[in-house]
Amino acid sequence: MSNVQPGTTTTTSRRTNVQKAALAFGVVFLLVGVMGFIPGITSDYDQLSFAGHHSGALLLGIFQVSVLHNIVHLLFGIAGLAFARSVGAARNYLIWGGAVYALLLLYGLFIGHDSAANFVPLNTADNWLHAFLAVAMIGSGLALTRDRRDAPAARA
Repeated sequence: MSNVQPGTTTTTSRRTNVQKAALAFGVVFLLVGVMGFIPGITSDYDQLSFAGHHSGALLLGIFQVSVLHNIVHLLFGIAGLAFARSVGAARNYLIWGGAVYALLLLYGLFIGHDSAANFVPLNTADNWLHAFLAVAMIGSGLALTRDRRDAPAARA
């Protein structure tokens, strides 16, 4: 039995809920990143481009993706796994990751889908997903650290 203080790194199976949430988001992002490179799961795979609105590949036939988009998902996944190791890092991953998705939502709403500035690329389905991710990640980061026992250690 380990006496691990909140906010410290733990290698035991005793993770807080916020750490579990960061880990879950990380795993999902890794899976999505990998699936974006699999023909069949990604339709019109032959139209997958590195970046830009002209990438015609659709993950699950719905979400417009590119190589860059898939790499970002993989990096977000790796970050989720790494930051899940401590309460404070998991909370920051969820809140700041959610903020990134909120910015991507705004970007997708204001940049035309056929615009050269749409380098990610994004379609309407991506915008809805980014709205959900922003709310879910920020909400998880805040709600799962409301209890003082799960909050990061106070800074001295």
